[in-house]
Amino acid sequence: MIQKRPPIVTILGHVDHGKTTLLDTIRATSVAAREAGGITQSIGASSVNTKSGRITFIDTPGHEAFSKMRERGASAADIAVLVCATDDGVKPQTREALEFIRAANIPFIVALTKTDLPSSNPDKAKAGLMENGVLFEGLGGDTPSVLISAKQKKGIDELLEIIELTAEVNEISADTSAPLEASVIEANKDNRGVAVSLVVQNGTLRQGQTIFAEGIEARIRGIFNEDNKPVKEVLPGEPALVLGFSDLPEVGASVGSSQDAPKSAAVAREVPELKEGQLGVVLKVQSAGAIDAIIRSMPANAVLLFSGVGDVSESDIFFAKSSGATIVAFESGIPGSVKRLADTEGVEARKFAIIYELVGFLEEKLTGGKAEVVGKAEIVAKFPYNNAQVAGCKIVEGKISTKDKLLLISNQEKELGEVKIISMRREKNKLEEAKAGEECGIVFAPQIPFEVGCKLFAVK
Repeated sequence: MIQKRPPIVTILGHVDHGKTTLLDTIRATSVAAREAGGITQSIGASSVNTKSGRITFIDTPGHEAFSKMRERGASAADIAVLVCATDDGVKPQTREALEFIRAANIPFIVALTKTDLPSSNPDKAKAGLMENGVLFEGLGGDTPSVLISAKQKKGIDELLEIIELTAEVNEISADTSAPLEASVIEANKDNRGVAVSLVVQNGTLRQGQTIFAEGIEARIRGIFNEDNKPVKEVLPGEPALVLGFSDLPEVGASVGSSQDAPKSAAVAREVPELKEGQLGVVLKVQSAGAIDAIIRSMPANAVLLFSGVGDVSESDIFFAKSSGATIVAFESGIPGSVKRLADTEGVEARKFAIIYELVGFLEEKLTGGKAEVVGKAEIVAKFPYNNAQVAGCKIVEGKISTKDKLLLISNQEKELGEVKIISMRREKNKLEEAKAGEECGIVFAPQIPFEVGCKLFAVK
């Protein structure tokens, strides 16, 4: 049964910007609210109680697991908290943290720390972040921010509330009966043997279970929670220390059960060879009864390579990548972590609630339906205005309208992202559109960093 689970959160930012103090303050608040013992730091993660549930934090700010998972195209974290000190502003590790967050493709919250200091300047810190592409709520974007003084315990409750709201908006959920999906966050050898810290994202981890961390087997002979107490099972969103691995797995490794190990499953499925003009399809449904109805409606050149009941899984993504298939989910879900993996691996995964919309999507894929370019602009100038970056544009082809979807293309012809216009002006006059030969200033969201020479393509 699919239900909400505790979000898994990592805290990132520049050294000495208050990451550790913030996490210690959150832990202390939670410990004070609990009747039983404190939270240890021995397993690389800790869960804290809130007014309405629990949140799991990966302990070490800028944790090695987060970096390794970024390199491997996956992430244990659902949400990031980017810490920026209001007395110091944006620094190199702040920018690096932003790169981590964007690469992992997860939502984030900005914690503006050290607001109790006389030299605190939150507006300056926010302006620096906006120059690096962060667009805040109320300023044309959707990134929330919180003023924090860990020393005075100010803003802590608000931060926890925003984390929970972000988790709710992003529908962070799991199925306790699903095959296990977890990530390694620490791995060490001690007098007990190989001790591996995990955080469970889906399914249930149980005593005696056989699991695999990308080829390394474990028959679980001991599970300990963050209080170092033995437990028989670990539910989604919870961290644990596990004994029983035959060798040290890599930090960031994906962990699965023997029936559905994340990478071995992709290899186990036979990959058929598609003919020219055919589209490979991986179909996941909520109810097995829907499979036949969808197969009967599919276009002739849509070839079903695999079908199954349940949410789209990591193994589906790896199989689709190896076979060049498109994934369609009918009335079943695509968990956030799986969607991020799909984006990273370049696999298209879409979900539908109506069969004819699913079939129409497949027909469009087969007929090569592409977005129509209706306008092109070159960015000839760049200047700040009201904490945003304005792109001074010259329309070189067609026209660009405030209603258009825009693709931002770099000088090297690399797609930087999709943006929408939040303001278009010529001098002080607002514009609805600009035509070939005309110039205008455009502010778009999200504020992806750009340079003079980049191009904007308006597509429909």
